Parts: sequence; C-alpha cells; structure tokens
Amino acid sequence: MFSGIVTAIGTVTKTTGDGGRGTGNGSSGLSLTVRARFKGLKRGESVALNGACLTVEATGKGWFRARAVPTTLERTLLGTYGPGTRVNLERAVRAGDRLGGHLVQGHVDGVAEVARRTDRGDAVLLDLAVPEAVAEVSVLHGSVTVDGVSLTVNALPEPGVVQVALIPYTRDHTTLGGRGKGDRVQVEADVIGKYVRQMMDREAGRAV
Repeated sequence: MFSGIVTAIGTVTKTTGDGGRGTGNGSSGLSLTVRARFKGLKRGESVALNGACLTVEATGKGWFRARAVPTTLERTLLGTYGPGTRVNLERAVRAGDRLGGHLVQGHVDGVAEVARRTDRGDAVLLDLAVPEAVAEVSVLHGSVTVDGVSLTVNALPEPGVVQVALIPYTRDHTTLGGRGKGDRVQVEADVIGKYVRQMMDREAGRAV
C-alpha cells in the first residue's frame, strides 16, 4: 500500500527481457534497474515505480532492480521504458505513517493521455483522457493517482476527461512538471470508488 507521495525521482539505467512483447505464455516480462537514492532498501520490499507496485529483486548502493510481469506490462507503460527514463518512486507506507495523499494500491488501471495543458497562475492544469474504468469512478474533488502521484480531481470538463492541478512543489519534485499534450501517463482510480462500483454492479445484476 502507498500514499501517492513521491519520495524520489529515479532513472532507469538498464532493462532486461522482452517488455511483454512475447506471444502467449512466451513473454518473459521485464526487469528494470533503477538508480535511486534510497537507504536501507531490501530485497522483497515493494516500491511504486510511476505508480506501479513492483517487488525489489536486488539492490545495491544507489540502485535497485525490480521485475514487471506480463500482466503488469499490459496495463502500464513500463515496457516502453529504457535507459534514461525518469520515474517517480515511493516506498510502501508503514503502519503509523502519516497518510499525506490517499490510499494507493499500486495497481495501475490503465494509461491516460494528456489532452490539454493549461498554465493558470502558479498552477498547471492537465486534462487527461482516461480509460473508461477510471472515468466512471472519478468524482469532483476525489482522488486519482497519476504516474504514482496522489492528485485531486480539479474538474471533469467532458466525458472521459479528468482534470488535475499541479502546484509548484509537485512540478519540482515529480516528473509531471514536464508533461504536455500527447504524453501518456499511468493512472489508478480511487480504490473506494472501485469497490462502490463493484457493489453497485452486483446489486444491478441481482435486480435483473
């Protein structure tokens, strides 16, 4: 479990595997080696890499390696990452930690595209064309995770579009400050909304 509060920006230095491009059960997944300034990181720990929960396979001074299985690659952009790709990182929260963002599972729901970027005062507004599964549970002033960053839904300007606002601190301490029209990002909808939708779908099924 995570909170969507990015604690470091890492850089991919190496990838190994087919990135999910294998066929059927032949895909080997992808291992990513990431340079990051984490202290005390251990094998078996969970790390959110642009919002995708991965398990640390190996670690050393200033780096770690994690593996993305084919199922993860199908829902994320990890298969497109290569050496030099900058990523938002967060270690799993501990019981008793302050929940500065919102409850984030690290289970990416899909990929969104930046439809519009607008500078307004000291804020940057990003209009994201999100997958239907994310759009239908997004509510005004609710929460959404974008590339691992906990953000508030600022507006719902049109069907299938979620708008978020980036304050200067977020732009300076995550990779989102460099996002513009046409860029793709990983998104996770609010887990509470997903549970509510599931319960409503079940009730609707019983009523038929």
